[in-house]
Amino acid sequence: MRRKRAAGLLGLAMAAGALVQAAPATAATTDTAEVPFCQMALGSTTSGGDLILRGLYGVTPPGASPSSWGGKDLLPDNQLRVASGIGTQTNAERTGESRRQYVVLGSTLNLLTYTVNGFAGEVDPATVKRFPIGGGWGDVRYLESSRFNRDTTLIRQNMYAVLGDNIVRWNIGEGTSFSRKTTYAGYSAVKTMTLISQTATYDTFLANTRAGALYTIRIPLTGQPVVKVVRRSTWQGFEALVADGITCGNKTIVLGVDKETGTPYLYEFGHANGTATVIKALGKVPRTFNEAAYSRRFEDNQEYEQLFGE
Repeated sequence: MRRKRAAGLLGLAMAAGALVQAAPATAATTDTAEVPFCQMALGSTTSGGDLILRGLYGVTPPGASPSSWGGKDLLPDNQLRVASGIGTQTNAERTGESRRQYVVLGSTLNLLTYTVNGFAGEVDPATVKRFPIGGGWGDVRYLESSRFNRDTTLIRQNMYAVLGDNIVRWNIGEGTSFSRKTTYAGYSAVKTMTLISQTATYDTFLANTRAGALYTIRIPLTGQPVVKVVRRSTWQGFEALVADGITCGNKTIVLGVDKETGTPYLYEFGHANGTATVIKALGKVPRTFNEAAYSRRFEDNQEYEQLFGE
């Protein structure tokens, strides 16, 4: 079930509106095929506010679907700083989907929502809405929301950000309602992070530092974060990390993007366990990434599946 649902989402990245890049034959998939490798549905937002959809495949060397437009002019030009994951909900007729994402434009946090006719880039312009939430986000380096469901019941939903020297968490109410702000100091060395695990009582992130170390940071609902070293060097080159594990069992697929060179690399992580964590370098993704922000796309419905990377 997990692989089938994820394969369907990835298939949407290969729909109409494809750009010029082609997928390698080694990574071919269908909506119903069970595939023996991890997959990631990636959304990349350009500096001009356009969304590009790609599927990435955890084979050696890595595979990638053709790029397709996910929507144009969703955001104003040259204002995007960071973006959260992209949650999608298929409509009752299964003829299209709605999407929602948190974005920082300039120094303001916004909730972006819109509707797509079909599943690629045919966005209904009348549905594109940006709801300002608050200012003071000019020094943000990372942004993500996380929620935990028990069966189909929502237990909690939180927003996380790396702001200046701090990691900050809020409770999320109805999309734009934030409360119970908690600040964790001492994270000035963190370059960026990505969400890898979700439970009822904590979220875990994979974080790299400017000096090159790689850590897991487990943030509980109560108490202080638990930080573990995964690797001590060589990870400083990535300005963006994106993780997904819905198709991977106890493994996690991780994308690292060197924004200075436009070079993306793909990794397969075993279940996170400090320095004992198994990391398989799959190689360079056969694409050049020149976008402003990179996001995991996931099915944001009542059957929401949790990440289980730790």
